[in-house]
Amino acid sequence: MKKCLIISGGDFAPIENKMYDFIIACDRGYSYALQMNITPDLIIGDFDSYDGEFSDNIEVIRLPEEKDDTDTMHAVKYAMQNGYQDITICCAFGGRLDHTYANIQTASYISEHGGHPCIIGKDTVLYIIRNTSMNITRSNDSYISVFSYSQKCTGVSLKGLKYAADNIEMTSSFPLGVSNEWAEPQATVSVKSGTLLIIISKKTM
Repeated sequence: MKKCLIISGGDFAPIENKMYDFIIACDRGYSYALQMNITPDLIIGDFDSYDGEFSDNIEVIRLPEEKDDTDTMHAVKYAMQNGYQDITICCAFGGRLDHTYANIQTASYISEHGGHPCIIGKDTVLYIIRNTSMNITRSNDSYISVFSYSQKCTGVSLKGLKYAADNIEMTSSFPLGVSNEWAEPQATVSVKSGTLLIIISKKTM
């Protein structure tokens, strides 16, 4: 599966793995790419948060300020239309809460259209799964939380965690799965019907 990295414009969150088939920088995300010594294949944005220069060797798509899609959503649609299903979005948390939530909705869009989303922030990693299961390697000094993103999720099972579950129902109006802890080197989260948010958050002092 071809991998695409999208660098968004939230709080700066450098990534360790830079092995991607295609990289898109969104607006201020281009300055973040430069900080990470990453040369994107494409730059997309309305450039309300970046007014610097661009490399002559990188394609730039300029978007209007008044539009339905955020810069990041436009980048996601571009990536999926070009065959990229494994999509990581970094620098997508922090700053304005509405933009953070918009990026979570964008991850849901990826999942609903058959893709595999991952959002990386400074101290947080978020996955979304829909009607499937996912194995997650233990992340030390972190919590793992599981929430129902759809109104209801049925057949939810949590294995390899301190608070395990088998075939339970979760709803979007009750935070049953917050702040779970690891019990095994690998956890398995599954849902038979519905969309789950899986959030790995670094423990703070």
